[in-house]
Amino acid sequence: MEEFVVLVNPEDDVLGLMEKQQAHINGLLHRAFSVFLFNSKGEMLLQKRASGKYHSPNQWTNAVCSHPKEGETYLEGAQRRLNEELGIETHLSEKFSFIYKADVGSGLWEHELDHVFVGNHEAGFNLNKEEVEDVRYISMKDLDQEITENPGNFTEWFKIILEEYKHHF
Repeated sequence: MEEFVVLVNPEDDVLGLMEKQQAHINGLLHRAFSVFLFNSKGEMLLQKRASGKYHSPNQWTNAVCSHPKEGETYLEGAQRRLNEELGIETHLSEKFSFIYKADVGSGLWEHELDHVFVGNHEAGFNLNKEEVEDVRYISMKDLDQEITENPGNFTEWFKIILEEYKHHF
């Protein structure tokens, strides 16, 4: 089944739809969202992308990142993907949005107007193994150390979004 992303300009005006992989080949700006989840100890949830993903397989990233469908709000998309990928529901609050562009290898680009949401979740997941290989919580200190020592273990966009997140908090 083909998936489409919503192409936008920097002001978030809709320009049209494009098949997701084609948008990533062309590096065109499109809508996206990222979800950061934390437990009561302040540790961040990471997901390991499934080995079958067409880009960035087996890399660690934030809890959920994806694209809202046409006619769907950023928040609705984020809640939908939490359920589809991790099998959970939780309250999310939007913290900020920004534009970034990242080379994710194999001639593919993430060029996104990204809305970043934050929520809390302790445990209990029903992972969609086509999307998510594994999940784990990690302290921010340990995360920074892992990224420094093994940057290739993490998605390019996660490293960018994490730095932007730190600037806001």
